[in-house]
Amino acid sequence: MTVRKDSAPATRHTEHTTRIKAPPDAVYRIVADVTTWPVHFPPTVHAVRLSGDDRAERIRIWAFANGAPRTWVSERTLDPDARTVEFAQAEPSAPVAAMRGTWRIEPDGDGGSHVVLVHDYAAVDGDPDALALIDRAVDTNSGAELDALRRAAETEAATGLTLEFSDDELVHGPLEAAYDFVNECDKWPERLPHVLRVALTEDEPGLQFMEMDTRSPDGSAHATASGRVCVPGERIIYKQTTTPPVMRTHNGEWLFEPAGDGAVRVTSRHTVVIDPEALPEAAGGMDLPTVRRKIRETLGANSRATLRAARRYAENERSGA
Repeated sequence: MTVRKDSAPATRHTEHTTRIKAPPDAVYRIVADVTTWPVHFPPTVHAVRLSGDDRAERIRIWAFANGAPRTWVSERTLDPDARTVEFAQAEPSAPVAAMRGTWRIEPDGDGGSHVVLVHDYAAVDGDPDALALIDRAVDTNSGAELDALRRAAETEAATGLTLEFSDDELVHGPLEAAYDFVNECDKWPERLPHVLRVALTEDEPGLQFMEMDTRSPDGSAHATASGRVCVPGERIIYKQTTTPPVMRTHNGEWLFEPAGDGAVRVTSRHTVVIDPEALPEAAGGMDLPTVRRKIRETLGANSRATLRAARRYAENERSGA
């Protein structure tokens, strides 16, 4: 990867580049579909299209910057023929005053792709300390995104690496109580036997960062860290920023839906991408089907335990117990 930075007193122009052993069209598809970014790009927790189409769109992104969760709205112009995506933050998150840039995906002459990620940005009030903070975030995130884009594009054709599954529970209690149980994860060590420790930070309402130690059914302990986007009474989306070595990414969602007759359906969804470079060493010699089964069993067991506890909590709220 190469980086070029041009400086001015209160603005920056940066270019990060990389080469990818995958066709330009395959690389462009990943960049263009922002809804898949949480699966592919480590900094991104959640991303949605607010309006528009495959030529011009308005999107909201929730992502980590310098270790803290942030959210902003961007407008993007997409050109599949030129394989470019231009973006500009419509609602920057302080200390960013302005942020725009371009993704350019070009043939490298050898069947692969040359990718350039351009950023132009400024800090609020031209603050040099804030600009330095943005410098670090752009540099770190750009490097992580280009590396993740390379890995995603080069392994796109591999089968069996992505695992998606869900568990659910019918709750005969208030939706708000079920939601509160999952939202108040700092209370999980008191409420869930498999949770040993939780450290929760929520500097901005609805944007959480949690560190958690859990115990698996086989007795082993695991430390994880996650960014969470909380939509009251509707859903909690999360992205693990610290995962076991065998997982490249782990994204999840808690969904709360009325189920009729005063009941609520709570669903736990998981999307895991297995790291082929970590097999078989990090998996203890297990083959891919065994790794998939082990991940399903471990994550599913913890989710089901949380779902059952949320059901009991909400139903006790209804009964006044």
